Amino acid sequence: MPPIEYSTLANVVEPQLLRTLGDLGFLDGLSADGAVVTLVLPVLNWPQREYLENELARLAPDATITVRGMNDDERLGLRNYLRGSMLGEDEKPKFLERHAKTRVLGISSGKGGVGKSSVTVNVAIALAQAGHSVGILDADVYGFSLPKMLGAATDPIVLGDLVIPTLAHGVRCVSMGYFVPDEQPVIWRGPMLHKAIEQLVTEAWWDEPDFLLIDMPPGTGDVALTLSEVLPRIEMYVVTTPQAAAQRVAQRSAYAARKLKLSVRGVIENMSWFTGDDGTRYEIFGSGGGAALAADLGVTMLGQVPLESALRVGGDEGLPIVVTHPESESALAFRALAARIAAQGPARVYRQELKLL
Repeated sequence: MPPIEYSTLANVVEPQLLRTLGDLGFLDGLSADGAVVTLVLPVLNWPQREYLENELARLAPDATITVRGMNDDERLGLRNYLRGSMLGEDEKPKFLERHAKTRVLGISSGKGGVGKSSVTVNVAIALAQAGHSVGILDADVYGFSLPKMLGAATDPIVLGDLVIPTLAHGVRCVSMGYFVPDEQPVIWRGPMLHKAIEQLVTEAWWDEPDFLLIDMPPGTGDVALTLSEVLPRIEMYVVTTPQAAAQRVAQRSAYAARKLKLSVRGVIENMSWFTGDDGTRYEIFGSGGGAALAADLGVTMLGQVPLESALRVGGDEGLPIVVTHPESESALAFRALAARIAAQGPARVYRQELKLL
């Protein structure tokens, strides 16, 4: 068998960062006789280590694959390369630029308990399953839940001031839940919240995804105001239940978005019905709330998601229903929602902030 070429190994794409090993500095070259290949990783517990070792072993079956951690200079070089690759002409992340391909979707509810986070996780995975590059930012700083619901096996990697999001089911994710113990409350005033959200948006390595979903906190307070400033191209999707009381609260969230000149793109009704073993649909939370809200706002009613025990269990155990039960009623509803959102195309409204000259 002819000796393996260095360029063949250097062109292997790292699935977490979607760059080649050569560009990332993840390959320390071949030994003189080609018998040893050294993989260089930022941390030895790098999430994709096993995949990369197997891929190198497949391409160089006669070589011994060794692994070492990067030194400080190499880690700094990787940080600088990734930071440079994500910044646009104005030194801001490319996905924040006016003509970026990234659509930023704010999943809002106005109140807690309507399943907004479940909708965010499952729609994000459905978009990834459809071939889109997708990220999720858990902006519910006080009530973070996405790390557990997404079922990511690893935490984000921190390289200086750059955070590499965790990757699960093809979706990148950053959440405050990765940086504080699960039982520890976050007790912050507005300025600290503003800084934290700004850092999660601008200092995480999102690359330039097709979609960045923001799991918004309930209500219309500090976090919502900060996100409207940091992400002026955000498109709002309002989650409600069929219950009239939930619909009225969700309406306030949508009105607040419009006061901030954000585009409200559609309504998603969750917990619309429960299908019994006899095939009968039981409307446990009433009916019509989503349609009424969409009519009041003059936007599209994008879909209804039924109640299923597998959806609840999946949220508790980190097993999203679109992955574990892809043909279930709820999973089909989430995939249909994702398809409709993608088909809408980006909002045409862009908030150009006033500047004092």
